[in-house]
Amino acid sequence: MVVNALRRANEDTRIQYALMAVFGGLCVSMAIAPVELSTTMRVGSVGTLFGVTVGLWVSHLIQILDYAAAATTA
Repeated sequence: MVVNALRRANEDTRIQYALMAVFGGLCVSMAIAPVELSTTMRVGSVGTLFGVTVGLWVSHLIQILDYAAAATTA
C-alpha cells in the first residue's frame, strides 16, 4: 500500500521522502554509533542531521499546502 502511494506521488515528493529517509537514518545511526567522538561533536552532528531532516519535512508540508491551495482556487 505504501509502495503504491509512493509510485503515484510526483517526482518531487519521492525525492523529498528519499532525502528525509537518508538524513533521518544518518541522524539515528550517528546517535547510536559506538564511535569515539567528543560529546560536542556527537551532539553537533546529530543536531545538524536532525535539522536537515526537519527542514526537508517542513519544506514538503509547505509544498503540499501550496498545491492544495492552488487546487482549491482553480
